[in-house]
Amino acid sequence: MLRIITILILWVFILIGISVAGFYIYYGIAANNARSSLSAEASVLESNGIQFRDLNKNGVMDPYENPRAPVADRVQDVLSQMNLEEKAGMMFINMISMLPDGSLQERPTPSNPFTFMIPTNSEMIVRRRMNHFNIMQSHDPAAMAIWYNSIQKLAERTRLGIPITIASDPRHSFPSSEAAAMFAGDFSLWPEPLGLAATRDTVLVEQFGDIARQEYLAVGIRLALHPMLDLATEPRWSRVYGTFGEDPDLSASMGRAYIRGLQGNTISRESVATMSKHFPGGGPQDDGWEAHFSYGKDQVYPGNEFDLHVSPFVEGAMAANTAQIMVSYAVGVGITEDGVGFAFSPSIVTDLLRTELGFGGVISTDWAVLSSKRILGFTILESPGWGVEDLSPIDRAEKALIAGVDLFGGESNPEWIVELVNSGRIQETRLDSSVSRLLRDKFLLGLFDNPYVDESKAGTIVGSAPFVEAGKVAQKKSIVLLKNGEKESSPLLPLGPDERIFVQNVDSTAVARYATVVNSPTEATVALLRIHAPYEPPREGGMLENLFHQGDLDFKGAELDEILSITQSLPTIIDIYLDRPAVIPEIAETAAALLGNFGASDEVILDAIFGQFDPSGRLPFELPSSMDAVREQLEDVPYDSENPLFSFGFGLSYSIMDTVSLSTN
Repeated sequence: MLRIITILILWVFILIGISVAGFYIYYGIAANNARSSLSAEASVLESNGIQFRDLNKNGVMDPYENPRAPVADRVQDVLSQMNLEEKAGMMFINMISMLPDGSLQERPTPSNPFTFMIPTNSEMIVRRRMNHFNIMQSHDPAAMAIWYNSIQKLAERTRLGIPITIASDPRHSFPSSEAAAMFAGDFSLWPEPLGLAATRDTVLVEQFGDIARQEYLAVGIRLALHPMLDLATEPRWSRVYGTFGEDPDLSASMGRAYIRGLQGNTISRESVATMSKHFPGGGPQDDGWEAHFSYGKDQVYPGNEFDLHVSPFVEGAMAANTAQIMVSYAVGVGITEDGVGFAFSPSIVTDLLRTELGFGGVISTDWAVLSSKRILGFTILESPGWGVEDLSPIDRAEKALIAGVDLFGGESNPEWIVELVNSGRIQETRLDSSVSRLLRDKFLLGLFDNPYVDESKAGTIVGSAPFVEAGKVAQKKSIVLLKNGEKESSPLLPLGPDERIFVQNVDSTAVARYATVVNSPTEATVALLRIHAPYEPPREGGMLENLFHQGDLDFKGAELDEILSITQSLPTIIDIYLDRPAVIPEIAETAAALLGNFGASDEVILDAIFGQFDPSGRLPFELPSSMDAVREQLEDVPYDSENPLFSFGFGLSYSIMDTVSLSTN
C-alpha cells in the first residue's frame, strides 16, 4: 500500500511539473509570436534640417512625426493612418505588470496572483494595440526605468509606433487602502491628501506635486490617476483618506495647487498629466458604503447639495486645466436618468461635464465597469457597472460611448469596440473624437518625440534626500494637536527627556532616543499609544472588501477597553491615524493629550511630542461626538453632525493654546 501511495504522489508531482512546464512554454510561444509580427525600431532621420523618429518606417517625415508641426495637425495625421483596431486599443487602460529586475511580464507569476488577472505585456501592446496602462508595482526605480524603456521599444516597433502612456495611482503616502493607492517604497513619503489639506499650505501642496512629478518622470509615469476632489461629507466612506476633506473651498484650493505642481500651468514635455476624480463627486455615499460593491452603489443628496460636490471639479480641477477626469461608479439617486451609474449617463458625461462645464479633456470610466475580474475562474471584483448589471459587456460599452466617455478603465477588450463599429451600432467617427483627445495628451507630453527616460538617473531622483526631507516637513505640518492636558494652564506636551514612557505600536528603539522606555504602564510616568481609526469587518467577506475601511467609526468592546485601561491609569498621549473621522469621545476625555495624523512616521510623531516642532495642522473634517450623530447627519452636507467633538478647522499649538482660526487659504 505504501508503495502505491508513493507512486501516486510521484505521478501527481510529475503531472504538476508537466502542467507548469506547458504553462510556461505556452506563454513563451505566445509572446514570441506576438513580437514576431513587429517591424523594426524607428530610425532617427532628418528632413529639411529637422530630426524626427520615423515611427511608421516609411522613410519620410509624416506630419505626425514632425516635432515642429502644430499638435492639432499631428493628431489629425496619425488619426487618419490608424485602423479600427488601433483606435479601439487606444481607448482602454488597464493594469500592467513587470518583473522585479525590470524585464517584461510575459507570463503569469504563481507568486503574484494579480498577474493571472491581466494579459501579458506583449499581448496587450502588440495584439490588442493598447497603449495606456496603470502600473501597480513599486520596484527598484532603476528597474522600473528599464522596464518602461523596454515597453516603449516594443510599442515603437508596432505599425505606427504610437507610444505608451504609463499611469499610476497615488504612491507617495501611507495608504489606508492598497486597492486605491500604493505604499511609497523608494519614493518620498508624504501625508495623505487629508494631511496636505490639514497644513492649509497651498505652496507646500504645489511643492508636493512638483516633487511627485519629478519622481514620476524619472521612471516614466506620465499620467497621475489623482487627485481626488470628492468631498468627504459622509464620514463613514472608505475613501475619505484620499480627499482634501469636507470643505469645497479647501478642496478646490488644494486641488489647484496639487495639479499645478504635477502639470504646470500648461501640459508640456515636463508634465505629468492628471486625471482628477471621481466626477461629479463620490463623497455622498448612502450610509458611507463603498461604491465598488453592490450594497454601496447609491449616491444620495438628502440636503440637495449636488452642485456643492461638483464645485471642486470646476474651481479646482478645471481651473487648473486638469488633462483628464474620471467618472464615479455610483448611481446618483434622483440625478442620473434610468438609475444608471454616472459613467453611463449622457446627462452627466455629455450634458453637464462636456457641454455645460465646457470640459474638453479626456473623460475616463472608473475601473471595470464593463466586466467582472477573475483569477483562475474566481471572481475577485464584481463589475461595478451599476444600473446596467443586466447588460453584456459589449452593450455596456455601447451605452458608455453614447454617454460620452473616451477611455475605459480596468479593461483590456478592444474587440468589443471593434464589434460595435463593424455591426453599425457605433460610428467610427464617434471613436475619432475620443482618440483625438487621447492622442493630443500624448503629443503634449512629448511622447511621440522622445518617450524614453535615463535609466542611470532614476535611482538618484526617486527618493532623493531633499525630496524625503520635504515629505518629512509636510508630515510635521499636517499633525493636528487636539488636546493637551486637562486645562490650558497645565499642558502635558511637549515632554522632557526625563520621562519613563510606555509605548504601543511605536518603535521602542526610536523612542529611546528621546526618553527612557519601560515595559509596562506600572513603571511609566507617561504612555504613548498610536492607534488607527476603527472600521468594521467586511460585510460580505470578499477579498477586495478587506482593502476598504468601512462602517462604524467608534471603538467598541475589548479594543476600547484596552485603550481606556491605559488612559485611565496614567497620563496617556494618544496619536490616532485619521483615515476617516473617528468617533472617540471616551478616548478624548481620558487621554491626557491627543494628536491626529494623516500619515506620519514614528520619528515625526516623537518630534511633535518632545517639542522638536510646534504642531500647526487643522482638521480637514469634523470629528463627530457619537455614532448617533453620524447616522443623523446628511450624506451630502459638510460639517453637519450635531455637537461635534472637534469642529472642522480645529487645531491647537504649544505656543498658542487656543483653537486655530478657520481658513481655507
